[in-house]
Amino acid sequence: MITLTERAAAQIQKLQAEKAAGDQLLRIFVEAGGCSGFEYGMSFDAKKEDDQQFESQGVAFLVDATSFEYLDGSEVDFDDGLSGKGFEVRNPNATNTCGCGRSFN
Repeated sequence: MITLTERAAAQIQKLQAEKAAGDQLLRIFVEAGGCSGFEYGMSFDAKKEDDQQFESQGVAFLVDATSFEYLDGSEVDFDDGLSGKGFEVRNPNATNTCGCGRSFN
């Protein structure tokens, strides 16, 4: 399971309203890259055949099967404070993370 904090859910809802995403949902994914081997990504996208759809804090989102293997148990937060990084994934499966918070292995 992947969960969103209240702050992350509120920000996602705000972005969806601004983009008039229509039938598109937030996609949370993992891809090769970053300074630690993998990096997190988010975008608005239509549901694909191998996607799993989740809901947390009233926000529906998509995760592909491969990304779910890396993200299971994670929590997505949003920090817009003075030193905020924006969206942050707290991933218990990551053995190492980088300073930017967007890359892991």
